[in-house]
Amino acid sequence: MTPRTIDEPTNARSRRTRAALLSAARAILEEEGFEALTMTAVAYRAGVTRRAVYMHFASRSELVGALFDHVAAAEGLDESLQRVWDAPDAVGALDEWAAHLARYHPRLLAVDRALQRIWSLDPDAATHRRRVVDEQLSNCRRLARGLADEGRLASSWSTASAADMLFALISSDMIEALLVDRRWSRQRLAEHLAILLRSTFVAGAA
Repeated sequence: MTPRTIDEPTNARSRRTRAALLSAARAILEEEGFEALTMTAVAYRAGVTRRAVYMHFASRSELVGALFDHVAAAEGLDESLQRVWDAPDAVGALDEWAAHLARYHPRLLAVDRALQRIWSLDPDAATHRRRVVDEQLSNCRRLARGLADEGRLASSWSTASAADMLFALISSDMIEALLVDRRWSRQRLAEHLAILLRSTFVAGAA
């Protein structure tokens, strides 16, 4: 039997309630972890009844699924990525990718940490992580294909291996180590990531 799903609301009041529930869910996730993310906790945090939560989300799984889009919209994922795809060539896209990682991913460190702690034990967290991984891999494959299609991919890399390495470099550990432990600015992170990516993946880069 297919689980019941609830469509996104069309009236303003319902949209505000849904957004408040998702904001509450994100706050719980960041502050207390996936383990604390229950429908009851979300209701309490948002100041509504548990029934109100179920009016918008049929299950915790549906709530967690909607959280991906909510966080992406709140932090401007589409706008940040569009700057990558609007670059004039593949090398420029790689530079913009470095800027995107420095601009967008620091905002998600708390969410990512919560996810990494529990995804192997929590089916909803595992589903959320798989969607994140799929989206990131798709972007990395697009970058690698662009370099290969323009003849700019270094000969030591295949399109597949370059995509895999680009994916591995989306590292919360690396971002946190440089921004928090070493106190780099996001601008410095973007600049040095661009240097790293160019020297690693671009044919003929110094």
